[in-house]
Amino acid sequence: MEQFRIFSLAFDFHLLLFMRRIFEITWSSFKLALQELWKNKLRTFLSLFGVTIGIFCIISVLATVNSLENNIQTEIKSLGTNTIYIDKWDYAAGGPDYPWWKYVQRPSPKFEELQEIKKRTNSSDHSAFVINTSSNVEVADNSLSNVILYGVTEEFSMIQPVEIRYGRYMTDAEFGVGINSAAIGFEIAEKLFGEAERAIGKQITTKGKKVNVVGVIKKQGNQLIGGWQFDKAIVMTYRFARGIMNEKRADPIIIVKGKDDMSSKAVKDELKTVMRSLHKLSPTEDDDFALNDVNDFSDAMSKAFVSVNIGGWAIGALAFVVGIFGVANIMFVTVKERTPQIGLKKALGAKRSVILTEFLLEAAFLCIIGGLIGLLLVFILTRIVTAALDFPIYLSFSIMGLALIICVIAGIVAGIIPAIKAAKMDPVEAIRS
Repeated sequence: MEQFRIFSLAFDFHLLLFMRRIFEITWSSFKLALQELWKNKLRTFLSLFGVTIGIFCIISVLATVNSLENNIQTEIKSLGTNTIYIDKWDYAAGGPDYPWWKYVQRPSPKFEELQEIKKRTNSSDHSAFVINTSSNVEVADNSLSNVILYGVTEEFSMIQPVEIRYGRYMTDAEFGVGINSAAIGFEIAEKLFGEAERAIGKQITTKGKKVNVVGVIKKQGNQLIGGWQFDKAIVMTYRFARGIMNEKRADPIIIVKGKDDMSSKAVKDELKTVMRSLHKLSPTEDDDFALNDVNDFSDAMSKAFVSVNIGGWAIGALAFVVGIFGVANIMFVTVKERTPQIGLKKALGAKRSVILTEFLLEAAFLCIIGGLIGLLLVFILTRIVTAALDFPIYLSFSIMGLALIICVIAGIVAGIIPAIKAAKMDPVEAIRS
């Protein structure tokens, strides 16, 4: 037991000495890097400029792509989680070969089918029927054109949350009777009444019918993929909306949200069986409806952004290679200038590994300094773009950490050959030079 304690104390002592030595080498390298920056300002600036631009290119592209993907994925999730959109149109299909003539002949979803879906499915949690069109809206002497009108059933807000900023949402009683109550978008309220809060309790006119404003929907912001355009829309009860819209031309859809313990695939499979039964399709007939899974959109977007990220890395890497050569140039010149010092250190007993480590750390510090400048420029750019375009760009901690790792690796790559050259110097020849 006593021997083990002595061994443990000895181990801790040697570990402490080793850590102290590492700290001394690191601190010495950091001071030498700063001295190099201060002594040769122009040369260092020109060399580090490449690292700064390289990091700026890589991180700005990654931050933009990452922010774009996050915003799109957030919008997709806002369409509902574990949710299926029943429509005659297939949302996944697209491009020049989109067979629109095939889908346009399909029957549109009907309100009666919603009731049957609720009865026949065990995997669904909530279901809603939605129709929409666009129309002019007037109030007093003020009017707006191309306002979106959504007619929704009771469970719509349980699938697609509608956050109310002022007032309230429609009640179940209003949905049941079909009262002309509505919640309007924040942008609509501001344009019609000056201040969004003043819209509560007022009446607006659309398609010749009066609508009572009971709520103003929270500001949503710009949408990248469409989705629910609540800022520019009026959400009203379906039973009232069908009285002012031509339902067949109002792009009707049925939205089904699966239970939490059910996968979207299971919900989709059950809905397919129910819909084929409702449409009386034989086993040999193709589906005359589309089941659009929100999760499929999310997966498709993730795959698409893989290629975009690769492109971003390629663009940044080209710029970063220039920076690596710049730092390598600094290190070669530094080794040449410090040759007598290197010889003196080796004559006093400095090992090759110590010389090698010092120069590698110095190269890494130089790259980190250039990278930090690049990160600062990216941060400033993100604030400017976010404020100017109302498009949030995030500079996450993971991306900043990645930038520092890249800088360290670049420093090692740039400094490895000069460091090896310095470590292999003959002390006598080095002192003579």
